[in-house]
This record gives sequence, structure tokens and C-alpha cells, in this order.
Amino acid sequence: MYALVDIKGKQYRAEKGAKLKVDRIQSKTGDRIEFDTVLLLSDDDRVEVGTPFVKGIKVKATIEDHVSDKKVTVYKMKRRKGYRRTKGHRQKYTLLTVDDIGK
Repeated sequence: MYALVDIKGKQYRAEKGAKLKVDRIQSKTGDRIEFDTVLLLSDDDRVEVGTPFVKGIKVKATIEDHVSDKKVTVYKMKRRKGYRRTKGHRQKYTLLTVDDIGK
């Protein structure tokens, strides 16, 4: 059984026990959270598609950790003008473990 769930504007395939790397969620490590924005629910032999969401189905997950991705360097340059700019950032992520899919 799996579900397609919308988390902060992005879609993820959630199965029981799966680990998801999603955009940063402002909660503490160890907190349990629920997502009711399930777009599709697939059992072994049937598929239920929501319009836009499947009613009554929630994905329950536990926050495992908050991590940062590798540094991304952004470099801008205009030739023959003496213009050079270097910036960088590290994207913040939250690691989730899916506990249950159901009502």
C-alpha cells in the first residue's frame, strides 16, 4: 500500500516505513505529524484518486532529523565589466519516517 501525498507544494510517494526528505518543517525532532493532503491511495488491487484529495485518509509520520544539503555556490559575472559576485546557500530539509497510512 502506498499513497501520493502533497507536502508543502511537492508530491511524495509514501509507504509504511519509508524515509522522506522534505522541505524544512518547523517542528521538533521526535514529533508526530499528520498529512491529510493525500492525492492518491493505492492498495494491492485498487487505486483511489482524490478530487483533489482522498477524503478520510491521513499519512502519519515522525520527524527524525533536520539536516542541511551540500552548499550550492552561485557565481555571476559580466565579461569586461569588472562585475563578479559569489553567493551560496545550504538548503534545509527535514527527514520523515512514515508510520502509518489510513484513517
